[in-house]
Amino acid sequence: QDYRCDDFVVNDTKLGLVQKVREHLQNLENSAFTADRHRKRKLLENSSLNSKLLKINGSTAALCATGLRNLGNTCFMNAILQSLSNIQQFCCYFKELPAVELRNGKTAGRRTYHTRSQGDNSVSLVEEFRKTLCALWQGSQTAFSPESLFYVVWKIMPNFRGYQQQDAHEFMRYLLDHLHLELQGDFNGVSRSVILQENSGLSTGSRCCINGASTVVTAIFGGILQNEVNCLICGTESRKFDPFLDLSLDIPSQFRNKRSKNQENGPMCTLRDCLRSFTDLEELDETELYMCHKCKKKQKSTKKFWIQKLPKVLCLHLKRFHWTAFLRHKVDTYVEFPLRGLDMKCYLLEPENSGPESCLYDLAAVVVHHGSGVGSGHYTAYATHEGRWFHFNDSTVTLTDEETVVKAKAYILFYVDRQAKSGSDKL
Repeated sequence: QDYRCDDFVVNDTKLGLVQKVREHLQNLENSAFTADRHRKRKLLENSSLNSKLLKINGSTAALCATGLRNLGNTCFMNAILQSLSNIQQFCCYFKELPAVELRNGKTAGRRTYHTRSQGDNSVSLVEEFRKTLCALWQGSQTAFSPESLFYVVWKIMPNFRGYQQQDAHEFMRYLLDHLHLELQGDFNGVSRSVILQENSGLSTGSRCCINGASTVVTAIFGGILQNEVNCLICGTESRKFDPFLDLSLDIPSQFRNKRSKNQENGPMCTLRDCLRSFTDLEELDETELYMCHKCKKKQKSTKKFWIQKLPKVLCLHLKRFHWTAFLRHKVDTYVEFPLRGLDMKCYLLEPENSGPESCLYDLAAVVVHHGSGVGSGHYTAYATHEGRWFHFNDSTVTLTDEETVVKAKAYILFYVDRQAKSGSDKL
């Protein structure tokens, strides 16, 4: 769809008739991926949910998670929002921010019809993100509709306008980048960097600056890579430091035909294999020749990554979508990943300077893509909250177990530093 007129509509009528059609079409599209799984899950839950609930701390616990309504192929957004809502250090910062009344006393959520031509520039991604996070984990059984947030996403991220399926990883990067940019601005006359200092307990030294002043985004997700390139002709070494918010890992080619956990042909692909492939020494091919300053021309060279600084939350993206000729295909390989104790010490530039527990990470959330193509299929998320694992499938939230989580074909993994997690009460 073309947006030449720079006009767009989120809800078209007071009764939301087009919205109902979108939801019906979305349900039909998702049914192929979720119907069978949903039926099996319901059978399991009906027999085991009560016993599961009774086992928690010896008393009955209520299911307090809230789902997010699908607004028309918005499962990519919902899966990321639910994952981030279970990164406690990150989520708590936003929930503790004071509410902002937008210009002219109205919030975007009170309107039922929006167009850019109304000249309404007073949208705040931070504010709508805050309101969405506050709506989750409040014990409401009714799914929350993130319309106001989606409206702001449409306004400030043109790539995501429309109702087609989008890439969840691409959305996460845009979301974090725009939150970071907005947080660098003033907040009711008070610099947000001051608020970060006062509210988060994060020292200046622990932050990683990406594009300007540090924010809670870089303080939580920010790490630093060292990129080391060596000229194979004269041996000149070039080093540079690159900040990152996540690491995108290839699934090594030798594992790309192994699709399920129980398949017997060859060794299982593990997350460690993907990390090793990312950090191992490699020779750059002819299309990536390095400009050697000593040779004064492009030469063959080798490249190696080291992690100079690990983040508090390590976000790992498995590159499941690849272009071949004119088609983008999905690598559906099962990748084994640990729920606890992911040790990142061997990838550090200076491992001797880190403590025994400082490089251990525990899984907080995982985003899964179901289906064959990036522009189709369905996204769901698994996340842990107060010791229990939940499956977030748009408006449906169900209790699940570790055995189910480890079988998931992960697309994005969120690992929390064990030391940072133990000190998260201070944040």
